[in-house]
Amino acid sequence: MQKLIAALAPLTLVSALALAGCSGPAPSGAGESGQASGSSATSAASAEATPEAAPVPDLTGSWKQTNSGSEDAYQAATITGDTISINWVSDGGDTESIYWVGTFTPPTDDASPYTWSSARDAAATDSAMLASTDDTKEFTVDGGELSYKASLMGTTTTVRLEKQ
Repeated sequence: MQKLIAALAPLTLVSALALAGCSGPAPSGAGESGQASGSSATSAASAEATPEAAPVPDLTGSWKQTNSGSEDAYQAATITGDTISINWVSDGGDTESIYWVGTFTPPTDDASPYTWSSARDAAATDSAMLASTDDTKEFTVDGGELSYKASLMGTTTTVRLEKQ
């Protein structure tokens, strides 16, 4: 039995040394597989560096009221350049009356909600019977919805529109 132990001792020692050598730390600049990983680490770091900023929303175009309660009578807005115009629409679109013409200030970033104060164009609205006589009106865009307060004959409601 002593001869067997004497014969196995060097084999056990060699195996132990071999296993210890394999479990040491990887050389500097090498990944788990022992290959250099500098270029892949650099690529991953630059891919995570800075997320692209969300685009500034473009609010120009046509908007239609979503909470009118009628399919053929609603408010519709048009935003162009630096102007917002809103009409009362009835008869399924055959009749339009001016409600608001005022200034529009486009957003400069993607912050939501976006609110601006519109100054009324008196020359465009003074002769319109159903137009607002407010000097200014607050508008808000949040989640793709344009909203504002509208008053007529003592009743005020929040009008909600979506872009068409």
